[in-house]
Amino acid sequence: MFIASGWKDFEVLDTGNGEKLERWGDYLLARPDPQVIWPCANERMWQKAHAHYTRSERGGGAWDFHTKLPEKWVISYQDLKFYVRPTGFKHTGLFPEQAANWDAMAGMIKKRPGARVLNLFAYSGGATLAAAAGGAEVFHVDASKGMVQWAKENAVASGLADRPIHWMVDDCAKFIQREIRRGRKYDGIIMDPPSYGRGPGGEIWKMETSFYPFLQEVAKVLSDDPLFVIINSYTTGLAPSAVAYAADSVFGPKYGGRTEAGELGLMVRDSGLVLPCGATGRWTPDGGK
Repeated sequence: MFIASGWKDFEVLDTGNGEKLERWGDYLLARPDPQVIWPCANERMWQKAHAHYTRSERGGGAWDFHTKLPEKWVISYQDLKFYVRPTGFKHTGLFPEQAANWDAMAGMIKKRPGARVLNLFAYSGGATLAAAAGGAEVFHVDASKGMVQWAKENAVASGLADRPIHWMVDDCAKFIQREIRRGRKYDGIIMDPPSYGRGPGGEIWKMETSFYPFLQEVAKVLSDDPLFVIINSYTTGLAPSAVAYAADSVFGPKYGGRTEAGELGLMVRDSGLVLPCGATGRWTPDGGK
């Protein structure tokens, strides 16, 4: 398991009964988590939550605010700063467990200043900022204009607005096809594909059937001397080993190497447990040596 243990502005305080209680800076948020099938360790702590997201039996859900919160606020990870806020889909605009990948990626990028890194399905830019801070030229691609704007604001807050970051609102599959035609190459690629989605032309994306063909196309924009490919998945039931097998079968024949795969995790303060937070695979030409 890859554990993101370097946070100071964020922590999981407790988990239990299908929920997690987290501290985001000065504010405590309680949110659903289907992986949590055990009881909580500190019931009294939950009464201090500033907001609680409750799922609806009809689908979706809503926040119940016990106190007035700012529209958004900043939390830090090392020198990176991120705006967070409770959204209508229970998310806050940041996945803290990904810091484990940010650290690994930044270390690899420092070996090659100026490396070209492509961040696909890039969301609010956590990996983009980590790569840029490490010295990479970053190409940030996401289909949501609002999320790209959020990522830009995070870059400004982090003091990285002047770094070579290229912001693109685009469908990732169509972007890759254009890059193949242009002959452009990248030394590192990060991706966080959705479990399900629709493209601008109504194209249906399903992780089970769309991911592997997409990965084969992505391989065509990898440079002759690549640093890494990092794949994240929050698709229920998709094992880390499945991510590794897919990556090794696509990148192995040309580059060799291997994929180090596992769960991403966050320590839980009041129980000592580690909360599993999705699968990740890190393919490198040296196999992580």
